[in-house]
Amino acid sequence: MYFTDRGIEELVNRRGDEEVTLAWLAEQLQAFVDVHPEHETAIERLATWLARLDDPED
Repeated sequence: MYFTDRGIEELVNRRGDEEVTLAWLAEQLQAFVDVHPEHETAIERLATWLARLDDPED
């Protein structure tokens, strides 16, 4: 198990039954980067990866 898996498991356990929009998720990611600018690159990579999941060229 990776260290990050614990956070993912907590997310599923606490909020796994909720439905959210991608707009809501984008707002939360922006708020996170505002508080933790040192993680901007990782959040940018995650957002780009999520945005391009269905793109066959990526």
